[in-house]
Amino acid sequence: MTNENLNGQNRIISFNPPDISEAEICEVAETLRSGWITTGAKTKLLERRLAAYIDTGKTDIDAGNEYSNRVVCLNSATAAEELNLRILGIGPGDEVIVPAYTYTATASAAIHCGATVKFVDIQKDGAPDTHMPEMDYDQLERAITEKTKVIIPVDIGGIVCDYENIFKIVERKKALFTPLEDCRSPLTNLSSRIQKAIGRIAVVADCAHSLGASRMMKAERKYCGAIADFSSFSFHAVKNFTTAEGGASTWLPISGVDDTEIYHMYQLLSLHGQSKDALAKTKVGVWEYDIIAPWYKCNMTDVMAAIGLRQLDRYLGLLERRAQIILKYDALCDELGIFHFNHHVDGGDSSKHLYIIRIPEIGESQRNEIIKKLAEHGVAANVHYKPLPMMTAYKAFGWNIKDFPNAYEYYRNLITLPLHTKLADEDVGYVCEILREVVNEIRR
Repeated sequence: MTNENLNGQNRIISFNPPDISEAEICEVAETLRSGWITTGAKTKLLERRLAAYIDTGKTDIDAGNEYSNRVVCLNSATAAEELNLRILGIGPGDEVIVPAYTYTATASAAIHCGATVKFVDIQKDGAPDTHMPEMDYDQLERAITEKTKVIIPVDIGGIVCDYENIFKIVERKKALFTPLEDCRSPLTNLSSRIQKAIGRIAVVADCAHSLGASRMMKAERKYCGAIADFSSFSFHAVKNFTTAEGGASTWLPISGVDDTEIYHMYQLLSLHGQSKDALAKTKVGVWEYDIIAPWYKCNMTDVMAAIGLRQLDRYLGLLERRAQIILKYDALCDELGIFHFNHHVDGGDSSKHLYIIRIPEIGESQRNEIIKKLAEHGVAANVHYKPLPMMTAYKAFGWNIKDFPNAYEYYRNLITLPLHTKLADEDVGYVCEILREVVNEIRR
């Protein structure tokens, strides 16, 4: 197979371009012509439709009031994760446990809140069934102290963590937990009531990769967003489901705390603490508003939501196409003896966001050489992720990768292959052929 397409030009396989159809373009154009482009009716509709999808796994539900106030759309997953922590009352003196193997946003949101991040190593070679770099749960349990308020599991590549195990751990550690008693403001009053109602360390999932992923929980299939106490999603341009930039927060029902109250607090936190949003202020005679507190600006716009509405129409088909590509990659990796993610296992189905492989006998320099050789043949590959204790910012906090040997071993021979719905079957075949050539060359 040559490095050329049918027109004789060099073949270029992009790593992860967005899949935007005419449906999204038309919806955005209609929104721009409407005269309303900031947070409005389209954002609210997207929130309801996402809530219905998270509840049922279906994208064609007429999202009425039943699904109101259960999802909040924001301008990024990082904002969603930070607001989840602020709703929970996380701040200075609190500890938040994070896997050492993740992207910076997982940890930086806690740091923004003034909390202390505690890293935990992953299981050796990842989870036994999926191979996803999942936290070592024995280490997690040992890391919990009386200061621990939140654990943030990460569904890397769209594979769902073992939340049942995590919930068992936080239940066993319940006696160490002391809820917030500070009720001096509307936010801390809400946070205190939420902490008391949960009554243990909160599980706040980083679902940046995992919209549509699911796992059996107590013999019932649950979709990400309806598993952890609070969850955050990313709709960044490289995600399976995109609004260009964007994200969302969702949460499980909390005893004694109404969803409407929680939703309203997210609105306040995401719009300067302003008591009315722009849409509400357009009603005749109701211009006046209050500022409850000097908070943040991270709302989603209707232009972004317009993309999301039409993406959601297509989403199940996009996931199915990813599944087809994964089957071809799996066959090649099994042929070559390459370690790879298992995106579908008994009791769990991922959102198929990343295709991660590990070549057992190589190290960092050989891995980087493979990525370079793939690029020379027009195939863009990547690495997800360089563990946070290797990064300058986290080394400055005193973290050292030597304390996380499993994370380093996982990272040193890892490559992420292109996996997206713009790949034709011919493209997938080409990636497989070039990978076979390059790996065999390195092994000689």
